[in-house]
Amino acid sequence: MKELQHINKYFYKYRYKLLSGIIITIIARIFLLFTPELIGEIVDTITKKINGEITLEVYKKELTINLLYLVGAAIVGGIFTFLMRQTLINVSRYVEYDLKNEVYQQYQRLSLGFYKSNRTGDLMSRISEDVGKVREYVGPALMYSINTLTLFIIALFLMFREAPMLTLYTIIPLPILSFFIYVLSKKIHKKSTIVQVWLAKLSTFTQESFSGVSVIKSYSIEDQINRDFDILSAESRQKNIDLVKVQALFFPLMIFLIGLSNVIVIYIGGLQYINGEIDSIGVIAKFIIYVNLLTWPVATVGWVTSVVQQAEASQKRINEFLKQDPEIKNKTIEPSKIDGAIEFKNVSFIYPDTNIQALKDVSFTIDKGQTLAILGNTGSGKSTILDLIGRLYDINSGQITIDGIEIDKLNLKSLRNSIGYVPQDAFLFSDSIKNNIMFGKEDATEEEVINAAKNADVHKNIKGFTNGYNTILGERGITLSGGQKQRVSIARAIIKEPKILLFDDCLSAVDTETEEKILKNLSKLIVGKTTIIVSHRVSSAKNADKIIVLDDGRIIQTGSHESLIDVDGYYKKLYLNQLTENNSNNL
Repeated sequence: MKELQHINKYFYKYRYKLLSGIIITIIARIFLLFTPELIGEIVDTITKKINGEITLEVYKKELTINLLYLVGAAIVGGIFTFLMRQTLINVSRYVEYDLKNEVYQQYQRLSLGFYKSNRTGDLMSRISEDVGKVREYVGPALMYSINTLTLFIIALFLMFREAPMLTLYTIIPLPILSFFIYVLSKKIHKKSTIVQVWLAKLSTFTQESFSGVSVIKSYSIEDQINRDFDILSAESRQKNIDLVKVQALFFPLMIFLIGLSNVIVIYIGGLQYINGEIDSIGVIAKFIIYVNLLTWPVATVGWVTSVVQQAEASQKRINEFLKQDPEIKNKTIEPSKIDGAIEFKNVSFIYPDTNIQALKDVSFTIDKGQTLAILGNTGSGKSTILDLIGRLYDINSGQITIDGIEIDKLNLKSLRNSIGYVPQDAFLFSDSIKNNIMFGKEDATEEEVINAAKNADVHKNIKGFTNGYNTILGERGITLSGGQKQRVSIARAIIKEPKILLFDDCLSAVDTETEEKILKNLSKLIVGKTTIIVSHRVSSAKNADKIIVLDDGRIIQTGSHESLIDVDGYYKKLYLNQLTENNSNNL
């Protein structure tokens, strides 16, 4: 249970609720254990009446009193059992809530590289299925463990007090039971771990299939995906069956050993009664009820052991992520003031997950409020520069400063709050268009939302929808076209009014006419803001204060639009090619 020590802090947090739950459980079991004593008294009363030792009136009186006690004990025990479940099970839900939040917050803290090396389905499995297994340990398993322990202690005390030798004979099967529990629990732990791993694989496969359903349909590979899913689910089913087969050994074993205890009670108890070692039949009746009262608790020992082993395996998987430190750490607690002057000094960067060198000795400066355009072939390192400014990665060598301060010495939250980022692959949430735009500014007014949409040239499109700005988008914004998604993403960035604006080829999915409108609107909004535009189009870059051209991670050209079109090179070639294409399209 080493891995489960992680949740001890939650036991401490809810210690008073747990303590009250334990007290209630003990009280509930005490009232339950009145039953054997009262039934023993009833059996003795009946025996006395049969033997003529008491009168009919005394018999009726004693029988009535004992029956009333029996009903009263059952009612009070039932009430406390209800309170026991309400207390301990509720604590497990609180712990589940806290643990899910802890895992989710850790997911938020971890760096971008973590998400590149782990699949979404596996992340979801750990925060849902694995946390659910841990909850069963905190709630039902803990409740039944306390229940069983209380019953055993009190019942064995009462049994020893009544007939010590008979009690010793009765508990003979328990060491055998303990041995089998030890052996089976080890197998359950191993198989539980395998089951959780395969469940994560199944979750990942289904999540990717649903997310990529348009690709699956366009390539007409539904049958292949179904076959792959069948193979995966069949293997997962087999792993679960292997686990259940081991778990299934518990209950028959428990029932057999409890039945054996009953046989021992009747046989040994009968001999002791005949020999005069036990003074009444009621003692044997008590022991039979004691043994049967212990039947379910003993049976739950196996179930609890199984739950604990599964929870251990699940918590181990959860801890693997909780123990990971984010690669990008906030080294400054105090908020940082960001104005927007950016400088790269001999920056080189290699992606840690692929070992691809994206930038090689890159140097440039952007003054506060200036606009920089970055052009280059695919894979030349354009988007990497934006990632480094947002400090999604830390550089390998060189220096990046903002307002003269090294980027890793700035408060990370202040840095990212000062940036409005529009990615090339626009990501929209399954929410209303209005809320997607307000993601950039939670307290934005309706007028601000509409103005942002107008400046991104998407207002008319939105008004054309039946529900307008309240239109609920599909997953990843699938309801909208590529160009509309990009423009909503632009609106989300500019409504934030950040100090630094980063546009990562975000106009690639719109036509040149729409591009001109958006750029014209943006030219008014970016005044005083440091802006970096990554693009494949000269039209997006020509009005920038400075342009740099990247090739294989190096800067091969730098200057203004006017200076670069006068020099033979990548920029001039690109300009002439696109000029020719535009003239052809206008004919």
